[in-house]
Amino acid sequence: MEYCNTSVRAIQPQAYDAFVGMDVDKRSIIGLQIDHLGVEKRLQMPNDAAIMIGHLKRHLPGKRVALVYEAGPTGFGLADELLQAGYDCMVVNPACVPTARGKKVKTNRLDAQQLAMQLRGGDLKGILVPNPKYRHLRELVTLRKMFMNESAKCKQRIKALFLRYGFPWPSSNASGTWSNALIQQLQAYECAPVLKYKLDSLINQMLFARIQAFYAQKEMRRFVAADPDLADSVRYAMSVPGIGWIVATYAIARLGDWQQLRTSPQTSSFFGLAQSENSTGDTIKRGSITKAGDPVLRSLLIQASWTAIRHDSELASCYQRIKDRRAKDKGACIAIVAVARKLATRLHCVLQERRLYHARAVAPV
Repeated sequence: MEYCNTSVRAIQPQAYDAFVGMDVDKRSIIGLQIDHLGVEKRLQMPNDAAIMIGHLKRHLPGKRVALVYEAGPTGFGLADELLQAGYDCMVVNPACVPTARGKKVKTNRLDAQQLAMQLRGGDLKGILVPNPKYRHLRELVTLRKMFMNESAKCKQRIKALFLRYGFPWPSSNASGTWSNALIQQLQAYECAPVLKYKLDSLINQMLFARIQAFYAQKEMRRFVAADPDLADSVRYAMSVPGIGWIVATYAIARLGDWQQLRTSPQTSSFFGLAQSENSTGDTIKRGSITKAGDPVLRSLLIQASWTAIRHDSELASCYQRIKDRRAKDKGACIAIVAVARKLATRLHCVLQERRLYHARAVAPV
């Protein structure tokens, strides 16, 4: 099937004749069809886009139909096939669907009804559905991250085992790095047979996870190099000070198609780096960042910011200026998040304008 590179982000209800809200799980689709007169029709069918398309062609021939469902574990295949068949299908973030307070009853049918009515009212905003190559890149970056997390957990369990039984940690590991020399010392460590068995098992599991992370990263490089557009995006992103290959690849996998990027503030908001606000009347109250989106991506960008301020004088001066204005116990954290927001803006610009980043000369203060 050819991918239809059109994500439905918003609709004008008056441009459609019927609206279908769907609750999709791995086996079935529970739906509700509604029109402008309020006539409702319940739908229930297997989770098969071909069946849904056949139903629409039989019962709504020549009608302009808009459909919606919540993003979830079933992925975007349903939206792909509906869009390819000529039907506008919106995928929404479940956390952004308006819900009445005090609602105590939740069923698939009620969820579908709520989506259909909100779609008819124009109250829903769709997410950007990534095309297959970005989805596949996401699978690779999350696979590598999974193995890296597993390796880190094994290291923590090994240290916990030593701490629990009062075993001295190898003194040659003053730097705290997990070098080959340290691993060899741990493998040769003598202790009770049961504890030795557990220690060896944890070391083997850590080494396996490390090797699998290496292979996943190798496949990521192969996948990116095979696609000129992805390779260019990674190259442009890496030109931003502080952003290396891993951060660039992870960010591009999450951001998706650069042609559908909008404004820099929206990109910062996607990273969860936009400032929250709760203002009313003349009272303006701003809080911490929203922390929306992928926490791993946000963490990687903040880590990259610490590197960026060591190589970019403009970012370094921004960091120092904000840090000096804040309390000593919070200044560094607030300042580095502000730098991360600037990095997100730069990342957006180089990807959208398809060019390398060139640092401007900063006059000495």
